[in-house]
Amino acid sequence: MTQITLSFPDGSRRDFDHGVTAVQVAASISNSLKKQAIAAKVNGILIDLQRPITQDAQIEIVTDKDTDAQQVARDTTAFLLGAALKQMYPEINFGEKQVNDDGFFLDTDKKPTQVSVAELADITKAMEQMIKDNHPIERQLMDKTELLAMFSADPYQSAIINSYDSVQIPVFKMDDFIDFGEHALFPKASDLKHFKLLSVAGAYWQGKSSNPMLQRIYGTAFLNDADLQADLKRRAEIKDRDHRTIGRDLDLFFVDPDVGAGLAYWMPKGATVRRTIERYITDKEIAAGYEHVYTPVLMNLNAYKTSGHWAHYREDMFPAMDMGDGEFLELRPMNCPSHIQIYKHHVRSYRELPIRIAELGMMHRYEKSGALSGLQRVREMTLNDGHTFVSLDQIQAEFKKVLQLMMDVYNDFNIKDYTFRLSYRDPANTEKYFDDDEMWNRSQGMLKAAMDDLGLDYYEAEGEAAFYGPKLDVQTKTALGNEETLSTIQLDFMQPEKFNLSYVGEDGQEHRPIMIHRGVISTMERFIAYLIEMYKGAFPTWLAPVQVKIIPVKNELHLKYAEELRQNMRQKGLRVEIDDRNEKMNYKIRDAQTQKIPYTIVIGDQEVQNAAVSVRKYGEAASASEDINMFVDSVVADVNNYSRTND
Repeated sequence: MTQITLSFPDGSRRDFDHGVTAVQVAASISNSLKKQAIAAKVNGILIDLQRPITQDAQIEIVTDKDTDAQQVARDTTAFLLGAALKQMYPEINFGEKQVNDDGFFLDTDKKPTQVSVAELADITKAMEQMIKDNHPIERQLMDKTELLAMFSADPYQSAIINSYDSVQIPVFKMDDFIDFGEHALFPKASDLKHFKLLSVAGAYWQGKSSNPMLQRIYGTAFLNDADLQADLKRRAEIKDRDHRTIGRDLDLFFVDPDVGAGLAYWMPKGATVRRTIERYITDKEIAAGYEHVYTPVLMNLNAYKTSGHWAHYREDMFPAMDMGDGEFLELRPMNCPSHIQIYKHHVRSYRELPIRIAELGMMHRYEKSGALSGLQRVREMTLNDGHTFVSLDQIQAEFKKVLQLMMDVYNDFNIKDYTFRLSYRDPANTEKYFDDDEMWNRSQGMLKAAMDDLGLDYYEAEGEAAFYGPKLDVQTKTALGNEETLSTIQLDFMQPEKFNLSYVGEDGQEHRPIMIHRGVISTMERFIAYLIEMYKGAFPTWLAPVQVKIIPVKNELHLKYAEELRQNMRQKGLRVEIDDRNEKMNYKIRDAQTQKIPYTIVIGDQEVQNAAVSVRKYGEAASASEDINMFVDSVVADVNNYSRTND
């Protein structure tokens, strides 16, 4: 029989018969390894123990001590989920299935009603019974035409089968249930012990809104119970911090697909938070030498063809609007061409440089329905955007100023967990990136030199640059543990060239400026989502939509004094409400805590007589009596100092 050579992690090599399986390889090493084996990696690809190996390869036997084993556990759980569903609902159809770092999901289509959350407990019991019965899971090869005949009543599975190019398709079989795919599964159901079905949600078939809506069942699995319980605890924390849930509970914003998916409606309280941030960043930028402007949300399509956005970014742009007279207008996906027009409107001199232009600019992106998520992925957004036009010898100094502005803002918002990423082009990707080696080498070298000069730690990432130039990205960790880009500084030699920008130099000749794109706090939508989750909805005093809630003990006796206090505090710029509802006082206090208001003050006979207030801070059980003037002064100081009382 033909022989193949397998290489092991320790560097050793051994010959085996052609078609040897991973479990046979494990058995040839030791019986204990055979018992511990749950999968194998061949040339870095995870395979099940029963798959024949037909060529020379690197091999590694996977046991439950290896990180890859977790993927096997999740693939097996998804398989058992399908088996249980088919047993309970014989007419059910299955769509896509996926395993990832967060768990797994299986798309289903059940008539006349979809699988509900209430059914997950019964489905779990059916899976647990299969595990108890210890059914073997066998790998086979089946003919494509045979599988198509078997799944002819399931349009989704038929489409998946047709996507295979091969005549024979690998399948996994447990009793009468068949599933197909290249993944690795446990050899028997009893190997699976620690799993949890989590939730259900709608999902379009293949992610296209024109396709049928299926029901996606989410779950997770681990190799031991401790890891599962830790993950469930983490998920509970995520749920508590989810900006969509908090936004609904605190009445900050909503998104209604019936009136426009991905379009946020800001309620009065959410609008207050947003307005506070907008005023803050505008004042901060003006103090840093920026000139704030307003530019139209529509622009002639030709501008985006000149800038390169139409060529490189068209799929993320809305279709152009034909105005009927040869003019096409485009909802802008970026603000840079608009700020270029501000620069071009006058003849510029070297004496004016750097010219710093900033705007809270509304933009639109053609996001697919399946990608939309609360405020984090929307179709309409307002970017804290800025563009600086500098001479060559001003780049490094301006870069430092922008970076210092960013770090000052982070300090005010108490953002501490961030890293710097220098994002370069991928030289091999000539379709995405502007083809000018000299420009790229020069601009990437300048950013690197600036970071080295500042002595800041950073890491480099090839293929993460904008299509027109390299950038410094500030990567933050969200409260949910995800990494996202919060701020960016981008160096651009290309746009000034494309738009023929110039300034008159000291020599009286025209020179080409360099353009620096920068965003300090991303879009209002994404930044507020970030803050909601960071603060868990308990905003610090200066950001809180309601900073003080006044509760009179009896309206007929204490409401007048409460109204005088509110007027006094509002004159000092504080956001104050009175709760004069006909409810019990303890209920009102609990409601103020639920709404995460920084300060709740109660007004009774003693407070009226002594010109005092009984103060209860958010998150504290006890109240304390304070002189009214001292209390107001302390709240004003909280606001002025960007207090972090509710961290």
